[in-house]
Amino acid sequence: MPSTGVCLLPLTSSIPEKLLPHRKSSCSRFARRKREPSLRGSLSPLGCPQHCRSRFIFRLRVRALGGGSELKPETVNAPESISKSIRFPDVVQRELVSIALPLEREDEEEEEEEGMGWLGSKGTGLESFPKRWVIVILCFSAFLLCNMDRVNMSIAILPMSAEFNWNPSTVGLIQSSFFWGYLLTQIAGGIWADMVGGKLVLGFGVVWWSIATALTPVAAKVGLPFLLIVRVLMGIGEGVAMPAMNNILSKWIPVAERSRSLALVYSGMYLGSVTGLAFSPLLIHNFGWPSVFYSFGSLGSVWLTVWLTKAYSSPVEDPEIRHDEKKLIISGSVLKEPVKTIPWRLILSKPPVWALIVSHFCHNWGTFILLTWMPTYYNQVLKFNLTDSGLFCILPWLTMAVSANFGGWIADTLVSRGMSVTTVRKIMQSIGFLGPAFFLTQLSHVHSPTMAVLCMVCSQGTDAFSQSGLYSNHQDIGPRYAGVLLGLSNTAGVLAGVFGTAATGYILQHGSWDDVFEVSVALYIAGTVVWNLFSTGEKIID
Repeated sequence: MPSTGVCLLPLTSSIPEKLLPHRKSSCSRFARRKREPSLRGSLSPLGCPQHCRSRFIFRLRVRALGGGSELKPETVNAPESISKSIRFPDVVQRELVSIALPLEREDEEEEEEEGMGWLGSKGTGLESFPKRWVIVILCFSAFLLCNMDRVNMSIAILPMSAEFNWNPSTVGLIQSSFFWGYLLTQIAGGIWADMVGGKLVLGFGVVWWSIATALTPVAAKVGLPFLLIVRVLMGIGEGVAMPAMNNILSKWIPVAERSRSLALVYSGMYLGSVTGLAFSPLLIHNFGWPSVFYSFGSLGSVWLTVWLTKAYSSPVEDPEIRHDEKKLIISGSVLKEPVKTIPWRLILSKPPVWALIVSHFCHNWGTFILLTWMPTYYNQVLKFNLTDSGLFCILPWLTMAVSANFGGWIADTLVSRGMSVTTVRKIMQSIGFLGPAFFLTQLSHVHSPTMAVLCMVCSQGTDAFSQSGLYSNHQDIGPRYAGVLLGLSNTAGVLAGVFGTAATGYILQHGSWDDVFEVSVALYIAGTVVWNLFSTGEKIID
């Protein structure tokens, strides 16, 4: 395919005025998106009728004779019909080497003319919206469904335990059973995603957990063992989501946009909690607790339809992505062949990897306790009814959704201004540890429901800064193995969920909520020390 037009000028010549670019205009005879080689050139010097302008592209490269120096290329207009009959003015010593450029380069031309923002070119319309952010939004919506399907049990467990006469230990067993399955697929999901691509793995996960969600009422009525099995199966499906998402974004998102993209995706989890906690009480009140699982589970099929038609594991596989965006992504992310083998010895020999694992455990202990037990805390300690418990649980998660994106913006801004990635990750994660630790210690000193809810809100709001800390660090230290690294550290995080959720039920039978919060605070402080001593933002695994 011919690529560019070249016009040779004498050293002393200036570019003829008639060769300078004219204002773009449109012609109804030519479609903007027609996929054929085409040209832009100035009309008068090319002998074209003035009415026959179009938006087809070619590059005019002007080269000085003798010296070999090249002047700035100019983009000019020309109708497609004259592609083989270009005539330059007589003042030009001419040699037309080639005449056409494929039309998909048009967006690159416009990028050069209009500039490039962090969301892509500044054009208008859906066609100018960056494809990488379509992928981010789809991952965001998957995580929205993920937490909707996860937190509905924390609300539904209240009428379910009354109906089936479950004690706190049984409730803790049911809540923790989800994490048994979630634990099984963390590393496996990361390996699978790194080998076959994140699109297939994340699609599988959403379908699997949606089916398990819809089967939950049936299993509960059959018997407790069947309910536990379904909860394990649901955990298996959700377990692959984070490694698969991490694999996809490591290929689609440049490092300068990493924190804010991950923050947006993870805010989907928080908004999923908000949505689930807001609508679950209403559905239970009007249609009974089984309606929560049926309605939420059915949403996965809607998401899957869009995912299969719009998503790709990497920009290399996407036939619709614009050339300028693909070039931007390739220059700022890792696009290598799929992983064939995992260098386990190398990965496990790195102290920053262990810092991730330990810190993830410490972080998730407190997070999962709040996720699964917060409605019970509001109901038993603050004496809120079922509806109030769900509504007040919304506030901390809504705060997390906002603060996660705010933290992501801060982190990317600091990196873009020259601060090292290592320093940024340590600052953000320290806030994500010490903030919740401080506000949880205040719960034992407040005596009004309003102040207790405020402490919860502030605790979860500062916790969300972790999305720009440890949750962004997998792609920093080993972007090619981002799925495996996330699987490793999140395995530790899931163990924290399993032990922490079950232990909370045991502690509440023999102690108080103050004891529950003290354990979380101790782990937050331990995580802060380990993270600041051993973590890094540099790539250590290639």
